[in-house]
Amino acid sequence: MSREGDQGDAAPAADAGAGDAPPRAPEVAHAHLPLRGDVIGRRGTADPVRALMHRHRELCERAVDPLEIAAGLEAHGVTDRTAARYRHRDVFSLAEELFARVPAVAGEPAATGPAPARDVTTRAAWSLRAMLPGAACLATLVVLGLADGVLGGDARLAIGSTGTLLALVGLALALRTGPLGARDGAGSSGAAALCACWLLGYVLYGEDLLHQVLSGGPEGPWTLTPAPLLGLAAAVAPAAWCAHLFALSAHRRLHGSHALEEFGAGVRPLLFGVVALFVCALAALLYLARLGFGPGGSPAGAAALGVLLLLARLLTVHGFPEPAATGLAAACAMEAAAPALILAGRLPGLDAVARPVEALTEAAGPGAVPVLACGTAALGLLVTAVLALTRASAHAAP
Repeated sequence: MSREGDQGDAAPAADAGAGDAPPRAPEVAHAHLPLRGDVIGRRGTADPVRALMHRHRELCERAVDPLEIAAGLEAHGVTDRTAARYRHRDVFSLAEELFARVPAVAGEPAATGPAPARDVTTRAAWSLRAMLPGAACLATLVVLGLADGVLGGDARLAIGSTGTLLALVGLALALRTGPLGARDGAGSSGAAALCACWLLGYVLYGEDLLHQVLSGGPEGPWTLTPAPLLGLAAAVAPAAWCAHLFALSAHRRLHGSHALEEFGAGVRPLLFGVVALFVCALAALLYLARLGFGPGGSPAGAAALGVLLLLARLLTVHGFPEPAATGLAAACAMEAAAPALILAGRLPGLDAVARPVEALTEAAGPGAVPVLACGTAALGLLVTAVLALTRASAHAAP
């Protein structure tokens, strides 16, 4: 038989053998992946990625990089162990193959503007907005101090109301954009906002209210303790910077990780670090406020509340508003339960229900109630944050 005939007979045999050849190892297959958007040939029924590719096709088409696909897969329950069933060592490797095999949606190019981490103008803008609540509170307290004995009660009430309104507007602006702005514009729920208002109101009046209830009241009016609230308002700025540092560091860690466990192990110390940094900044601000406006209130309770609010906002920003609202509601319930139990204990036969609160306040004073309430809720949110914010899906591009 001629050489041409031999070659002609060999070609079909080679083609037939190619169909029976075992699939390549993930590392080898990944090294020779075609460019995204190229036509992919049929890989037969032995291709384990095809079903996953069709199941998450919309996610893969709209992703601008493999990291978005990895985060989306993790959000749908795909782990590194699951990726092994698709012949990949981890979710990141699986996401890279899906990104290469699924063509992108036309007409949606990736953003080419300056990186947010290096945009000085953007950082300056949200930093100034984060300082508005503290500036409004400080200006209001200074004006009220200067007007003491000069203006009447109605004028002082008007000044206080105006300062409160300005502080709330500044807080709303700080929570709308920047590092404290929620993903996709979805902010906290109305219930969470009401709980936050209750907790801040308790900082102003709660300790004196509980003291009057324990003394047989309430008789009113309650003594205002503005120093802790001023420290909390001024702490919005360091909270924004801590949230920015956490998001930026986690995103960089996401780009440098090769497995979900590796990413989680790297993000945990980042989370603890930013919480510790915020505690140090908040403690300094509370100390300065106490020096400027005198003692009053519970600094430890205000610090616990500050940590609670920071963790609740971090969870909300990264897509977990429900546990954040639950933590705030739990703190509110515990603070409201303290005077309620004291009042209920005055009823015949119910004196036992007031004994835990009485024992706590006798041992550590009325300020122990917000410490216990906010501290317990903050601890619960910290555990939730360790579980939720160490996932890649919590740091997907907004």
